[in-house]
Amino acid sequence: MKRVLLILCLALASGRASAQDYDTKDWARKGINIPEIAVYGARPMKEIGVQQTKFDTVILKENIALSMADVLTFNSSIFVKNYGRATLSTVAFRGTSPSHTQVSWNGMKINNPMLGMTDFSMIPSYFIDDASLLHGTSSVNETGGGLGGAVKLSTKPAQADGFGLQYVQGVGSFKTFDEFLRLTYGNDHWQVSTRAVYSSSPNDYKFRNHDKKVNVYDDEMNIIDQYYPIERNRSGAYKDFHLLQELYYNTGAGDRLGLNAWYINSNRELAMLTVDHGDETDFENRQREQTFRSVLSWDHLRKDWKMGAKAGYIYTWMAYDYKRDLGNGIMAHMTRSRSRINTFYGQVDGEYYIGRKWLFTANLSLHQHIVESEDKNIVRQDGNKAIVGYRKGRPELSGSASAKWRPNDRLGLSVVVREEMFGKEWTPIIPALFVDGVLWPKGNIIAKASLSRNYRFPTLNDLYFLPGGNPDLKKESGWTYDAGLSFAVGKKGVYSLSGSASWFESFIKDWIIWLPTTKGFFSPDNIKDVHAYGVELKADLDVALSKEWQLALNGTFSWTPSINEGEPRTPADQSVGKQLPYVPEFSSTVTGRLSWHNWSFLYKWCYYSERFTMSSNDISLTGKLPEYFMSNISLEKLFPLRWADLSIKGTVNNIFNEEYLSVLSRPMPGINFEIFVGIMPKWNKKR
Repeated sequence: MKRVLLILCLALASGRASAQDYDTKDWARKGINIPEIAVYGARPMKEIGVQQTKFDTVILKENIALSMADVLTFNSSIFVKNYGRATLSTVAFRGTSPSHTQVSWNGMKINNPMLGMTDFSMIPSYFIDDASLLHGTSSVNETGGGLGGAVKLSTKPAQADGFGLQYVQGVGSFKTFDEFLRLTYGNDHWQVSTRAVYSSSPNDYKFRNHDKKVNVYDDEMNIIDQYYPIERNRSGAYKDFHLLQELYYNTGAGDRLGLNAWYINSNRELAMLTVDHGDETDFENRQREQTFRSVLSWDHLRKDWKMGAKAGYIYTWMAYDYKRDLGNGIMAHMTRSRSRINTFYGQVDGEYYIGRKWLFTANLSLHQHIVESEDKNIVRQDGNKAIVGYRKGRPELSGSASAKWRPNDRLGLSVVVREEMFGKEWTPIIPALFVDGVLWPKGNIIAKASLSRNYRFPTLNDLYFLPGGNPDLKKESGWTYDAGLSFAVGKKGVYSLSGSASWFESFIKDWIIWLPTTKGFFSPDNIKDVHAYGVELKADLDVALSKEWQLALNGTFSWTPSINEGEPRTPADQSVGKQLPYVPEFSSTVTGRLSWHNWSFLYKWCYYSERFTMSSNDISLTGKLPEYFMSNISLEKLFPLRWADLSIKGTVNNIFNEEYLSVLSRPMPGINFEIFVGIMPKWNKKR
């Protein structure tokens, strides 16, 4: 009885355990059988010439505290721009801006139509079952507007047999608590899953403030020394709740119906900057969000053809409040912004095979956005308050058709034609050409190349935000091409090794950027022509060191110059020929996992080179953020008991206590710790 009580107490203290994780890691105890590399003649025709990065389940389900921002940081070549722990996290894909990366969830685009970007810190990795990156040209297969690329996120049926339960509790530094609960039920036709995640923290970590100096005086008040003070992250608390309901019905005759519904409730304070002085009780800086996303899907599968249809809806309510103490103890609103977004989504698609050599696809999708954006605290000249903002609706229609041809097992060709409409404006035809070929079958060496044109329309804020919106903006356009090699070798039961190297180049015209005006506010304009190019490398190694030891290594490297080649706006414009702000030229990641029996050790490392904060690349003041390295480790032990699977995991983040900034004046935490304990009862299972 004491033993049962002890285990239950641990389960309620912190945790992680899942059937997928246990099945993945338990081969370390049972013995490992690494299969030989598949013959590439059987590779999917839909992936002809496609440059993509796929994330496996182990990465996505590593621990409950991870967001997709964390996953991308340590497992991809793209730069994640992080404004601080549990704050806005955006991506720079191949040297482009966050709005140049298209993000979809179960086929529906989730980019904010007002801002054009996606906050990856608001996407728990535990809610994602399948994730992949489509680099550059490859994004045209899915959607337009991805001048940098696209991120595909989706969920899958739980494959449950009967009832299942999983509970996870995490406890970490800064009084951080992460909780996860999943309930599942499944049989031959139905798969039902409910997932919930709740995270909260005062988020008051310590950091050394390099933007302030404290003087040390002698008895005669002469300065004899200076030092950078240790401060705490002030006013950075957060509470995030996510609920995901999934329902799938399989008829058993080639049809499947699915329903996915995701609810978010977030309440976050925006932490004080490193240059802020004063007491945190003198102001309040808070952002709240409630979002509901839902997708209803139907898939109809036959031997040589497939068709599907989807309908979806997104509702987002966002509030930003900035208050200050007027000096009399009364907090007055400086900013009171409210935004409501309604998006209606519909899509139909189909695939048709002719033998093993031809595949034809077609896709048509519609997103209808209805946006209300208001600042309810603008003071008019007569002293009264006015509501300033905009209310706009915009349909976004995207259609594509493709033909893929594989005359033999070693050669593949693909042509994609896409066209899009935003509002009443159509793009010219968006063409994309892909080719791949097997150069050496024994080493599975494949050469890939692609070429495409692409367009991105201005966001609603770009056009209508008050004050500053510019309704005369032109859409951005660009040509992108890439070429690369990939290989895969291995020996059954011993090792598997795969890797890829690619070169890419993009020319983007009419790049939109917000700049200050003589009227005292910022306004966007088409001012830049950007040339982004570089190299991306990726490698994966799995080795069976013995029957009980397994080693997995993964690494990425990217070199991404992104140069402004437009005309100078003024004689003093020094941005031409310079690297774009907040785009590192070099980035790299390494992940190593060592497994033995029911033990697993994980090491993660990432590197970003220096980033300029000014378009002129001027470093005389604070125009540059130094390079930084980040290292995390974790150790996990699984306990497969008769009545349940348990696990205990400890994690150390920023193990070398690196002092770094991702964004200017936004402090980041030093070394910190997390403990996870999980429990999954073995109901209706043979013991």
